[in-house]
Amino acid sequence: MDEKLRIDKYLWAIRLFKTRSQAADACDKGRVKANGQSLKASKPVSVGDVYEVKAEARKWVIEVTGLLPKRVAYSEAIKFYKDITPPEALDHITFQAPSFHTGKRLSKVGRPTKRDRRDIDHFLDIEQTPEE
Repeated sequence: MDEKLRIDKYLWAIRLFKTRSQAADACDKGRVKANGQSLKASKPVSVGDVYEVKAEARKWVIEVTGLLPKRVAYSEAIKFYKDITPPEALDHITFQAPSFHTGKRLSKVGRPTKRDRRDIDHFLDIEQTPEE
């Protein structure tokens, strides 16, 4: 297979970064390494390579199990790499939300939903009515 795939595009496609430019910036800033050496964003990826990636909130050690040229759903993307991050590196990041990589907002955080608002209004109405 003579397929060539850039490291920044690969990291974006497997959803370690939200945008391709973030993946390229991480490469430029030395946050993507192979064998202790920082990589340029244009470095070609091949199956079996092992990379250390320092993403926004987590450090990853991944092994490439397949090349993924297009961004796909997370459930599909995880089939193209193997997470071999040592357990001691995972200990200090247990507080991280599991939805970090989906890009979705955490539930029960932020503004109340319409249902929450109705419950609050109902509670306040009951509280303000005088006792008979």
